[in-house]
Amino acid sequence: MGMFDTVSDDIIRRGECTDIYFERTEETLKADGINPEVVMEVTASALPDSWSVFCGLSDVLSLLEGLPVTVDSMAEGSIFYKNDPVLRITGKYRDFCRFETAILGFLCHASGVASAAAHIKIAARHRPVYSFGSRRQHPAIARMIARAAWIGGVDGVSNTCAPEGIPVVGTMPHAFVMCYDKPEDAWRSFDRHAPKEVPRIMLADTYCDEKSESLRAAGCGATAVRLDTPRSRRGNMRSIIEEVRWELDSHGYSGVKIFLSGGVTREEIIAYRDIVDAFGVGGSIANAPVIDFSMDIVEIDGRAMAKRGKRSGRKQVYELPSGAHMALPAHRKRPDNALPLIEQVITNGRIIKESDMEAARLRLAQSLLSIPDSALSQ
Repeated sequence: MGMFDTVSDDIIRRGECTDIYFERTEETLKADGINPEVVMEVTASALPDSWSVFCGLSDVLSLLEGLPVTVDSMAEGSIFYKNDPVLRITGKYRDFCRFETAILGFLCHASGVASAAAHIKIAARHRPVYSFGSRRQHPAIARMIARAAWIGGVDGVSNTCAPEGIPVVGTMPHAFVMCYDKPEDAWRSFDRHAPKEVPRIMLADTYCDEKSESLRAAGCGATAVRLDTPRSRRGNMRSIIEEVRWELDSHGYSGVKIFLSGGVTREEIIAYRDIVDAFGVGGSIANAPVIDFSMDIVEIDGRAMAKRGKRSGRKQVYELPSGAHMALPAHRKRPDNALPLIEQVITNGRIIKESDMEAARLRLAQSLLSIPDSALSQ
């Protein structure tokens, strides 16, 4: 282990970060000379919303590369529904059983973040949404949070460890404003020294009324004011935002936008999206409920079989022209005009199809166009 309470890449790659019962299973099966050929599928029998976004495949590919297994999967950025198989592994059980813990961890967490980001972005209705929640998670996974949020559709992230290509955004914290004698001194200094391409979004609620500080910030060159009001001081937040907008407009600052952050939820985005120009979202994305995937045997030595509550046999998921999904036994004929969503990504340990972050983001954006309006209405 390293300096911090994290697990190294090498330990995860060797399958040493696992639930102890997998080690005991492996040892016992080995002692009895049992190592069946199995097919295991990853599914979720319940979801936080009516649909979710598949994410985390890139890490699964890195984990399983070189092992004697074949992997079939949905592409990252695919929309899936409950009971849709999203990933299938075929191989000798003892060769990969200890990796189940890491596989599910990669998929559950990343899919939860991407799904929350997608639903929040839809709720914002074309208003920019930025992921500000890396401080709500262990810093060791900041890159994963940023990547998953980006695939989910956010317009930028705050963490400097985000993968290349993702816009890194943010201007100032309250502590910065408090380091100066007056907020005006902080705002003017930021305007003087910040790179020209950085928007002049001034934090306008450090010491006093948001309306007053917003007007003062606008006079110091703000292109937008950020309201990050603590919940203990919010009162009627909509009235506060409306007052700020009114005063900015009436004093000749109609071009100054309003940026809302500070524990923003999906419900608040829906409530304020008509009067707020952009949202900074923290825990509602970074602390999103994980997708409760499970990984289950559906075939042993060529025989379709499954435990109680699961459907036996390998399956294919088809997207119908309506956008709905249909899961069928893999050997069943494809429905007319249906698109198969599961394809082979690893053949006997060799990656044959990589997972690309930008392609995943685009895939999701395109898929959302085919989701029925009833599933998108927020």
